[in-house]
Amino acid sequence: MKRDHLKIDLNCDMGELPEAIADGTQESLMASLTSVNIACGGHAGDEHTMKTTVEQALRWKLAIGAHPGYPDRANFGRLELTLPAKEIADSVYEQVRALAEVAARCGARLAHVKPHGALYNQAVRNRELASAIAEGVARWDRHVVLVGLAGSPMLDVFRDAGFAVAAEAFADRRYEPDGTLRSRKFEDATATKSPLTRKQSVFMVTLPALRKLLPRSRGLSDRLASH
Repeated sequence: MKRDHLKIDLNCDMGELPEAIADGTQESLMASLTSVNIACGGHAGDEHTMKTTVEQALRWKLAIGAHPGYPDRANFGRLELTLPAKEIADSVYEQVRALAEVAARCGARLAHVKPHGALYNQAVRNRELASAIAEGVARWDRHVVLVGLAGSPMLDVFRDAGFAVAAEAFADRRYEPDGTLRSRKFEDATATKSPLTRKQSVFMVTLPALRKLLPRSRGLSDRLASH
């Protein structure tokens, strides 16, 4: 009897810490990944870090995506802000466009977009904000995958805007009972102990309800194969 195999994209945020780029830590992680989200000038990142990270991702044959966040470097994009929808759409567009231009000069194309930090977490619950993100990305290109929290309304907003989506789960983050991520203002927001991280990872890929969501992440691998 043939068994079905679950295909999951292993993804990481990159291009955020110049020191990790310089000392080789960032690239050393890429051997364990299938895709990366690259900071593109909002919460972190500049033309140099974007170019270096894109070149590293190409060496490891990883799918490349944009990681736009609130333009708030002082708080690393983790502080919740209340901005007009147009301002958010404009910011997302400019960040994605900036990385896309760098990637193009390196011979690469973007496969996906994943919002960062507070922008991501607020959009999980706020449909207007999720719509503004989708609008900003669409202004650049609708033929990319939008990444969002598994089981959240933001994925419905992205789909309604005409995008393919990838449902994301976190191995190293704690969850609230409603399925949202625990705020980083709490000390236990991250699951830093390896046994707990392993247990949570196994739980995520074996829980029947979540297995129905995770295969959508195959879009990133499919895009990698087609680029």
